[in-house]
Amino acid sequence: MGEVIIRFNAVSFGYGHNKPVLNTADFVLRRGAKFALMGQNGAGKSTIFRLIAGELEPEEGAIHKAKNLSIAVSRQIISRDQLQLTVREFFEKCFSQPSFAKASAGLGKIYDIDPKIDKVLEVVNLHAPHDRIVGSFSGGQQARLLLASALIQDPDVLLLDEPTNNLDKAGIAHLTKFLVEYQKTCIVISHDANFLNAFTQGVLYLDIFTHKTEQYAGNYMDLVEEISARIEKENRKNAQLAKQIQENKDKANFFANKGGQMRLVAKRMREKAEEMEEAKVDVRKEDRTIRPFIIPSQSDIGGEILSITSFSVMKNHKPVSKKTNISMRKTEHLLISGPNGIGKSTLLETLAGGKAKGAVIAPGVRVGYYRQDFSTLDFEDTVYDSLSKVSESGSEEHLRSTAAGFLITNDLLYAKIGDLSEGQKGLVSFARLVLQKPGLLILDEPTNHINFRHIPVIAQALNKYDGAMILVSHVQSFVDQIRIDQILDLEK
Repeated sequence: MGEVIIRFNAVSFGYGHNKPVLNTADFVLRRGAKFALMGQNGAGKSTIFRLIAGELEPEEGAIHKAKNLSIAVSRQIISRDQLQLTVREFFEKCFSQPSFAKASAGLGKIYDIDPKIDKVLEVVNLHAPHDRIVGSFSGGQQARLLLASALIQDPDVLLLDEPTNNLDKAGIAHLTKFLVEYQKTCIVISHDANFLNAFTQGVLYLDIFTHKTEQYAGNYMDLVEEISARIEKENRKNAQLAKQIQENKDKANFFANKGGQMRLVAKRMREKAEEMEEAKVDVRKEDRTIRPFIIPSQSDIGGEILSITSFSVMKNHKPVSKKTNISMRKTEHLLISGPNGIGKSTLLETLAGGKAKGAVIAPGVRVGYYRQDFSTLDFEDTVYDSLSKVSESGSEEHLRSTAAGFLITNDLLYAKIGDLSEGQKGLVSFARLVLQKPGLLILDEPTNHINFRHIPVIAQALNKYDGAMILVSHVQSFVDQIRIDQILDLEK
């Protein structure tokens, strides 16, 4: 393996005293290495990327980088202020990023950017006019733009934050092949274990409990095996010590009752028991999983909930109308499928807003809408306010209990939505659906950003949902766990 190009030396960082992220973190990255960066939602993985990229500075410790090292980050989402840019403006903005600008000082304006854009769009398998507005692309197409925005910089270190979100099957296959063949240093945040296992050689694990990083050789499955063996060893050692502690306490009580010199023996026994108590190790805590939950459906509705007689798809960047005959009643689940860019999210958005031509939602039906970009949430709201707005019961106890089930602790309840990680926003969105009790549930890529430990729990809840449900998801293993009654393939 190549030279060390990034070294974290006892790095500590936090957002205020009550939000620690890193506590004396130590790890090294070598040239040409491909690592997965993993950890629970909200642990601070994206913060590590910002520290590596130089957007944040450590509070303690030091980050050492090789001279003239250029670093590019592919974010999870395109920021709202960039959605109105043209494709050309979006890519021009990449060359003003702090990490790139530092390593490329003096380059000034980027000339001949159009050929560079064409070349990088070909790499990510996206065809786009350079004057098209970024916000007009689908979620999957925006994911490709994000990857291209990092690649166009030709960096020494490529940081990819949830690059498979919104990508269809073909897009994930294309990205996997690219990363397998990629020759430079790459670190990837993803909750897709199968995707990571295809190309990574090591795992950086951020422990949400200790705020320390752990470095492992091999892929995610090797990490799970190693952690499981360690927990078993720690539990075994503690069980052995507990047995010896109890034996010493029993002996101490026995000798203490004898009186005289035996009391000194009893004292030594107690001291030995205390030493053993201190020798007990802290068993490594595993990532928590959300509690099994049920999304209650609206009880005061019946009959036909939704009918769709026509819809629009995008063909050659133009809308084309198609006819269909879909009728949905309570308990029926509809899957909408099709490749990136065909119009799935647009269809869901217009359905949720009651503006879809050719579709009618029955009067009085409450719609629960899980949107992939979380734009249905007010980022200025606290989590508590956001949950209160949709809570049908109005019960404080029920709200807090529901929040706790989605790992939304008291300290998070009063955080602003905009300050949460993308994964935490997803969990808040599910908590809102539980409190809202919708009659029609509309879900657009609900596994994006979510820790894969939570996904089977979410699948089980959606499978049991007894209202009408419309689902869009490119994750086949997730869809396979959910009862689907009808499929609308927009490509056919």
